[in-house]
Order: sequence, then structure tokens, then C-alpha cells
Amino acid sequence: MVDSREPAVRWAAAISSTLLANFTREKLEELLGGYVEQLLSGGVGAARQVGWSMVENDFISPATLELTLTHLGEHTPVTPAQLGALAAGYAKGLRYRTLEQQEISRTAAINAMRRAESAVRASEAKFRAIFQSSAFPIVVVNLEDQIIDVNEALLTMLDYRRDDMYKITGRDLAHPDDREALREIGQLLINSDLDHMRVEKRMIRSDGETIQTHMAISLVREDEGSLPYFVTMIEDMDEMRALQTQLVRQSLNDMQTGLPNRAQFLGWLEGAAGTKGPEALALVQVDIDGFRGVNDAFGHEAGNRVLMHVATHLRAVFSEDVGKVARIGEDEFGVLIKDPRDVRSVIALVEEFTKQLEEPIWIGSNGVGVTTSVGIVARAARGGDAVDLLRAADVTVGWAKRDGKAQWALYDRERDLRDKERYALAASIPGALEEGQFRVDYEPVRSFADGSVLALEAKIVWDHPVHGVLCPDAFLDQSSDNGMIVRLVHWALSDACMQAGQWYEALGDRMPVLTIDLPLRLCQEPELVAEVSRVLDRTGLPASLLHFEVHQHLPALLNDEQLDELTILAERGVGLVLDQMNGGYVGVDRIRMVPLSGVKFTGTVVHGLDDGANRVDESASVALLEWASILRLPLYAEDVRTGAEASRLAALGVTGGQGPHFGPPLSASEVSTLLLT
Repeated sequence: MVDSREPAVRWAAAISSTLLANFTREKLEELLGGYVEQLLSGGVGAARQVGWSMVENDFISPATLELTLTHLGEHTPVTPAQLGALAAGYAKGLRYRTLEQQEISRTAAINAMRRAESAVRASEAKFRAIFQSSAFPIVVVNLEDQIIDVNEALLTMLDYRRDDMYKITGRDLAHPDDREALREIGQLLINSDLDHMRVEKRMIRSDGETIQTHMAISLVREDEGSLPYFVTMIEDMDEMRALQTQLVRQSLNDMQTGLPNRAQFLGWLEGAAGTKGPEALALVQVDIDGFRGVNDAFGHEAGNRVLMHVATHLRAVFSEDVGKVARIGEDEFGVLIKDPRDVRSVIALVEEFTKQLEEPIWIGSNGVGVTTSVGIVARAARGGDAVDLLRAADVTVGWAKRDGKAQWALYDRERDLRDKERYALAASIPGALEEGQFRVDYEPVRSFADGSVLALEAKIVWDHPVHGVLCPDAFLDQSSDNGMIVRLVHWALSDACMQAGQWYEALGDRMPVLTIDLPLRLCQEPELVAEVSRVLDRTGLPASLLHFEVHQHLPALLNDEQLDELTILAERGVGLVLDQMNGGYVGVDRIRMVPLSGVKFTGTVVHGLDDGANRVDESASVALLEWASILRLPLYAEDVRTGAEASRLAALGVTGGQGPHFGPPLSASEVSTLLLT
């Protein structure tokens, strides 16, 4: 084997600056190394092959060949005959390459000509196809105003036969009063650099009827040997205006019910709120209750019948002389009443409408009842805001739905402001968590027997920078609506268990139970058991020292899978206390499915035992507590206000209580002082 590496490196250094090809240094040295091996191990034929290969690899600069021959002659043991053969092979390769490139160029030129001719033919075919199939009428005339060609659309618009067209001129198609103007436009195109113009002119049908049209007149100039001609595309303005009117109507009306749509309704509101609007207005928003359920149960055709049913009764009650009705959503309708006599009269109309809906509609053999939730907004009109009006109506409908549906609600500005404030609080929870504005306080549950602390109920408290200290009632309900309660309770559970774990290390078996509310939204989390287990493992708090308090109605709201999750928690030692027992209806069959470790009473059950309480309330409280004793579970009471309540509760078998009588909730440091000293 010949050592070609060192000669290849020197050769590459000699010619690299002259190369036109894009080689890396490594690739170049590898290629030249192969050439060196061929030259040193072969003869004249190998050298000729090297020269040919150099051209194939784009070593085509004359300087490259010159430096190659000089370098090889001075630094490698090649013969003069080999150098001459290399040069000959290089020249032959270069000549072949040149001829090949010339052939490629010639072939490309021929192909380009053929493509151009094909493109012309294709262009002519495309023009003919567009000309014949265009929905717009087109006429072609020469400079002498003779008709060369027309398409079917023009024949249809003017009611001519094709043969008749060649017996008349283009001038004959125009209205007599517009012919001179069209002639002047043609002359302007011929005598200027313009190639097209757009004008509105009249044309005459074969029966003499006048048509208003929009014309796009183009002068087509082809080769120098051919005469130019006019191509005119025509649009029937009468048809276009009718179509525009139809499109506007469709854009402002609901196709299903025929009522105006939300866009048109918003326009009415904006007009009513303007300076020329009425003095006052009433906005009525109607939402169909359970509309999605009708669709799911009976199909969309049944849903359409419900929509028409509601729309028909709205039209009947709120006739045109009373108000304007529109469909403003999937299952929502709006009524605008200008200058109503008074609010009572509007309410009377709403009640008349809901009364008419009492008769069911029949879908097959099913008599389907239709109810609605209605929001009423009555206010001064001028200077108002249409979007704000719609928002107020939507909020009011929400109140009607939350209050039980199938009823109306009247807009209350103060209630709206309170709701907005609560919703704003709920929306700002993530930022408040990041800034450490929340803390956990603890309300002791004390034994009625000896006053000892049986449990510590964790309470989430918000140190708000503007509103001050907020109790959970101020923000937890709204945080449930927007999902923030999941993150908030996860944080509170972790923080409380961490603190309780520290107390447990110090107190051991004397540690009271930690209790915390378990909202419905948390019970619906598929990872509830896993999350609780992670918190207990991380904080070192035994599961037996953690109790969750669940609302009395919660078991009835959970599916079987979610009830199984609670059962798994109980099997792992976590206690479940039925909370908020106040004498209302409780689904006992569902309660039996939850492995409870206690029951907590509140409200009238507790206060009915106070001195001077109503005898009926007292008897109900006693009966309920005696019934609860049958469960053989520890009983607790919250919101205990007086010593009389505490005494009666203890006498009826209640184990412990919490509330103002036992003192306010305590901070973590205050609990440490209470438990550890």
C-alpha cells in the first residue's frame, strides 16, 4: 500500500484556494488521497483517469490544473508521461463536459418553446371554458362594433337567441341614452394606455325592458398583425341588489324561527341607548330551561319544535306595538320594550307569557313541558350601553336559574355589584396564593363534658390588601364556580396537615383531630385519594387524625365511583363527618353508603335549643338529635352561641361543639400556645 495521506494534504493546500466546488477540507484530502494512490500505483492510464475524474468532481478552474501539475511534478514521484496523461484526461473530460452542457441548453430551449406553445393553447382553452361557463354575461365586439362572440349568460340575461346576435351590433344592446357615452369610452381606450374601464350603464332586453348593469370594458391588444377587440363583462345590478337585500335580511334574521337575530337586536339596543332613543326601556331575556336535555332525549328536530313553540308565544304576548322580539342565542330570546308604562306592566306580560307555556307540546307520545327562566332589566335608556344591558339581563337570568328555574327575576344593581365583587375575588385567587395572602386558622371543637379540645377545624382566611380579612363565605362559593377551589383547598390541606404534623410530633396521642371541609368539586377529582395520600406521607400526619367534613346533601350528588373514592379514604383511616345538618331533607339511603365517623349539626337544630326558642323549633331539634343517636356515631354541633344551647346539646348526647360560645378561630401560633402549654 502507498502512503497517500501526507501527499494529499500538501496537494490540498496547494489547490484549495482555486477550487470552485464546495468541499470540506476533510473531503478534499480524502479525494486527493485516492488520486495519489492511483498515480503512484498505476501508469499512464491511471493518470488519464485521474484527470477525467477531476473534471467530474468540478475541478474545472485552469489555475487548479496548473497548480496540480506543478505540485505533482515537484513533490511526488510521478513521471512526465503521467503528468501529460493527466492533462490529456483533464482536457478530454472538460471538452465532454462542455458539449454535454451545450446539449442540455439546446434541449432546455426546445422544451421551453414547446411549453410556451402548450401554455398558449391551454390559455386559449381556459379562456374559452371560462367564457362559456361564466355566470357573468360576456360580449366580444371588434372596433367596428360588430359582435364577434357572446356567452350563454348574456343570451339568458337579454333573452336573445345566438343567431340573432350576429344580425345586430353591440351598440344595439345598449340603452339609446347611453350609446354615445359607451362610444366615447371605447375611443378613450383605443387612444390611451388604458386597457380597461368600469362603468354603470343600461342595456335593453329583446322585449324592450331596461336593465341597469355594471360593465367592465377591456381592450385586448394581441400581436402587431392582429386588430384589437373589446371584451365586456356585465353584471345585472338589479339581481345584485336583490341578492344583497336577501343577504342583509339573512344576516339579521334567525333562519330557524324567522325572528331577528342577536346582531339586529344589538342594533336596536344601541339605537335605544342613543340620544334620540326613548326615555326608558325594559329588556327581557328568556332562557329555555333544560333545552339541551330535550335535544339529547328526543333529537334536534324536537329541540327545533320547542324553539318555535317559545317564539310563537313570545310573538303573541309581545306584539309589535308592545316590543321587539329576537332570538339572541341557542336557547335564548330577547324582548326590547321602549318606554314601558311601569315595571309592573312588564312583569304582567312576562307572567302572561309563562302561563301560555304551561300546556305541553307533544313529541310523539310524549307531552313535553317547556319552562323558561326570565331576566327583566328596566332602566333609563339614553346614555346607556347596549353591551352592559345585555350583560345585566344575562346576570338576571342566572339569578332566576340559580333560584330554581321556571321563574322570572328583576335586575338588582346592588346584588349585581356584590356578585361582581365576589367573582373578582374568585378570579384573583391564583395571584393571592402566589403572594401568600391566604392563611389557615383553626376553630377548636371542645368537649361538652370537660372542655378539652377534641378537634381543630381548618378555616381558610384571606388577608386581602383592600378588603381586609375575609372569611371563607366571602369567596369559596364563587371559587367553586370557576374551579379555583381545587387549587385553594389543595393548598389549605397541605398547609394544615404540615402544621398538624408538627403538633403531632410534640403531642403524640394527645393530638386533636384535624378537620377540613371537603367541597363537592374536590370529591369529583379523580386523583382525590392519591392527593390525600401524598399530603399525609409528606407531612407525617396519621390518617386517623384527619377528618373531612362533607355537606349533608353531598352524598346525593356523587356518583357511585366518587362514593367509592370516599370509601377508600375511610378504609385508609381518614374520617368522614356529615356536616351542615340543619333539619332539611337528607337522602338517608345515600348517607348509608358513606362510611361516616361523625355527624355535625348547625343552624336551627342548634339554636332551637336556646332559652326562649320557639317551641316548634325546640321539639324539632330534640326529635332530630334523638333520631341521630340511633346512628351510634359521635355527634357534634357548630355555631353554638350560648351556654343554654351547649347544656341542652350535651344533655341530648352531643359530644362536642364549636362557635362563639367557645371563642373565635385561632391562628396557628395561638393553637400552639393552647396545645403545648
